[in-house]
Formats: sequence, C-alpha cells, structure tokens
Amino acid sequence: MSIKIKPLNPEKRQSCPEEFSFGVTFSDHMFTQNFEKDKGWHDALISPYHSLMLAPSAAVFHYSQEIFEGLKAYRNSDGGINLFRPEENVKRFNRSAKRMVMPEVDKSLHLEAIKKLVNLDQNWVPDQDGSSLYIRPTMIATSPKLGLGASSSYIHFIIAGPAGSYFKEGLSPISVYVADEYRRAVKGGVGEAKTGGNYAASLYASEDVIKLGYSQVLWLDAVEGRFIEEVGAMNICFVYEGKQISTPALSGSILPGITRDSILKLAPTLGYEVTEQRLDIEQILADIDSGKITEVFGCGTAAVISPVGKLSFKGKEYVINNNQTGAVSKHLYDELTGIQYGTREDKFGWIQSI
Repeated sequence: MSIKIKPLNPEKRQSCPEEFSFGVTFSDHMFTQNFEKDKGWHDALISPYHSLMLAPSAAVFHYSQEIFEGLKAYRNSDGGINLFRPEENVKRFNRSAKRMVMPEVDKSLHLEAIKKLVNLDQNWVPDQDGSSLYIRPTMIATSPKLGLGASSSYIHFIIAGPAGSYFKEGLSPISVYVADEYRRAVKGGVGEAKTGGNYAASLYASEDVIKLGYSQVLWLDAVEGRFIEEVGAMNICFVYEGKQISTPALSGSILPGITRDSILKLAPTLGYEVTEQRLDIEQILADIDSGKITEVFGCGTAAVISPVGKLSFKGKEYVINNNQTGAVSKHLYDELTGIQYGTREDKFGWIQSI
C-alpha cells in the first residue's frame, strides 16, 4: 500500500512559531489510515491536520481500546533532521496493539509515514537548544457499538508538534513521591503496553503529590507493594558509588522504555556497570541513607535523563546527592542527546536521517 499525500496549499502552510506549548501546538499535516475487519488497512493518507469524526458509541470511548507511541525528530548540527531509533517505537507500537487485541500495522509503512510526515513538515522542527518535534502515533477503536469485545474497525493516525527543552534552567533534579497506597499496574495486566488506561490509572495519585510539592510518583509492584517499578512516564535508575547503574528488571507490568534500553547499551561503553534486577524499596532507601546510592535518575523520551534529588516514602524524605545533578546523570544526558542531535558519534546505528 502506498501513502497518498494531499498537502496544504503553499500559501496556507506555516512554520514552527517562536513561542509554542508542547502538546497544544501541532504541525500542518497528519497521517491517517483505516482498518476494517474485511478489508484490512487501507486509505493511507497524509493530509492537513484535522479533527476526527467518531460516533458517540465508538468503542474507544467506552472500553479504552487505544494505544500510542512517542518519539522525536531532532534538528542536527548541520541543519538536517534526525530520528532516534524510530524502528524500536514501531516494534513497541505493534506489541501494544497485540496486547490490546488490535491489528498490527505494517512496520515499513508506519516508519515511512513518520518520515514523510516529518519531511513535509520539516519547517516545524525547531532549532532552539534542547528542542525537537514530538511525534505521536496513535491507534483507536472506532466500531460504533456498545458491548464488550474487540472492535472490528480502527483508525491509525500520526500527529506532530514542537517541544521545547524539558529543562528550562539546566539539568535540574526533580522530587518524587513513592506511592504507598495506590498501584498502577499488575503483572499479567497491560502495564507493559503503551495504552491510555495505564496513564489514567496514575492520575489520582499524581494530582495528589503535585499538591504536596512533588513532581512525579514512583510506583511499586501491585502484589506486595515492595518492589520498584517505574516513575510516571519514565523508567528509573539508581547509581551505586558513581560506577554501577541498576534499574528494575522488566516484569510484565513495566513499560520497556527505549531510552532505558539505550542507557543499558550505552553505559557500558562509557565505563559503567549495568544491572537489571528486582529492587526492594526498603533496601534502596537504606542504600540512599548509607551513601551507597550516589545518584537516582528517571529516563524517557521527554527528558532523556531526569535527575531525582528527593524521594519521599511514608512521611520521610530522602535526599540524594544534596539535591544536585550528579556526574553520571550529566554524562549520560550529554552522550545521549549528543547522539540525537548529531554532535556525538553514533556508534550504534541509532540515528535515521531525513
């Protein structure tokens, strides 16, 4: 199947504005294709950004059959555009689709759609330091029926919009509240899929901790409430004595982050030891108190690396590295963003240029 392109007239097209808000400002065009059980995927199209028309009875509204992805396009040092490991996002999109009983997309066409959309809207890729074009592939169930069961029709769409630097005043530590009452996902559930319900499940606790002055929630396992899983929209890592980076092993209830995987591959080439294992919250807090843990950081598409300066658990606060960004966090941030923006050598073949 080929992708048709119906662009805006040149005089109506815009460029990335000087000021924009992430998640509110969107580029000129979007990709769509439709699925029906008896036809498969069809009508792949890039056209002007527009609203979707759905029946009030569409399955996505009632049974949350939906998945999404998030990746970025970066303006490199030569003025070109880089994508960072986009094929991994495509693979994860299909893994999420399978778990949510949705049709998988053709990986090559999905990647081609991303590249053609970014190429068409390349004037929307900002060039300010730390900025990028955020790309959001999504699939929603559209069958107009009430009744629990997998939908028979779907829309797969991709939109994009500019994103500024995550850290307005440098690489700044965040404060994290460890959830001791609420749980996000359970092994055997949909925690490892990138589906909206996982994020909806986190909202109640997230809004609560913001009122207490914390930026994110660190989730524990749903069975024992003992083992560390992930932080909001990020995976989490603990640095021991500036040498070893330890992160929770994927358990089936943790999203397999692409930034997480990149760190696990990159860090050993920079002289760090990496481990994936079950991490007991009480042991982690004891290791912070004793000074064995010298840094904590989250990792994900939005921030790449997000240092954690404070953890709060059951009314007690634990300060890490004097609430300062550590050397390991800064080193990994510089190396990863350097690869993304083309200022560091890409030894892994992670970059695809447009």
